[in-house]
Amino acid sequence: MTGAPPLALAPAMSDALDRWLTTEAATRGRSDHSLRAYRTDVTAFLAFLGRHHGTPALPGTLAGLAQTDMRAFAAAERARGLGARSLARRQSAVRSFLRWLSDREGVDLSPALSARSPKYARSLPRPLAETQAREVLDMAGVSHDTPWIAARDLAVLTLLYGCGLRISEALALNGEDVPLGDALLIRGKGGRERQVPVLPAAKAAVADYLRLCPWPMARGEALFRGARGGRLNPGLIARTMAQARASLGLPASATPHALRHSFATHLLASGGDLRAIQELLGHARLSTTQVYTGVDDAHLLEIYRSAHPRG
Repeated sequence: MTGAPPLALAPAMSDALDRWLTTEAATRGRSDHSLRAYRTDVTAFLAFLGRHHGTPALPGTLAGLAQTDMRAFAAAERARGLGARSLARRQSAVRSFLRWLSDREGVDLSPALSARSPKYARSLPRPLAETQAREVLDMAGVSHDTPWIAARDLAVLTLLYGCGLRISEALALNGEDVPLGDALLIRGKGGRERQVPVLPAAKAAVADYLRLCPWPMARGEALFRGARGGRLNPGLIARTMAQARASLGLPASATPHALRHSFATHLLASGGDLRAIQELLGHARLSTTQVYTGVDDAHLLEIYRSAHPRG
């Protein structure tokens, strides 16, 4: 019955899904982006159950869920072309929802929850070398014929590399955040706040931009402006990075986010503490930050293979 049109969610299930998402937002600080992804993931699962069993899923009827249902869902998603990593994320959201539902409804869902997620090889971030990062910043400083726009792009990219900010975090800064002090309060994913030290180079880059920017800075107004004065579109920074990438012969992985990867990797290579880097990046889990140890190990292995005598 996999070719049949999807059945609409039953009102009771739709209500349960809404209540679970509300709980996730309130107790775990999930971002709007995460909540939308969770809704998509769980809705896909519930829609599959409706097709698979020929009747809309209900909170009470989920008590009959078995490992075979979870395997059938995984097989159907694979057949649609979903990759192992995306499927693992989708199944993680489903299990979280089922655990919540089990606690609320008193239903034993352990057979379904015991199903294993697919294994996948986590891809490593691809940072720039230190010389490449400096060259990108130098290129950004002369990237535009209009001096204040060139200064703006340099300031944004310097915050990504010098402070490890996400592009969304840099572009969310407002007039009340300047002039920059020794630390910057950043609100990241899930509403988590962190204090980020500000290097002199970042202070100087932002100060140069402020000196040249034709738009007044006021509380609540965007720090980084587009040509018409509105909040800067991240696509324009991506374009500046693409121009630098082309000029310097860098790979396609050299994106604005690669500067954040570079910040973490270069700190780790210089002896930075993994826990401290986790705090600076705003990662909720240390396991997310630990991926950078793999980058460093891979770099060392590359050096070893190129330099070690083979007799």
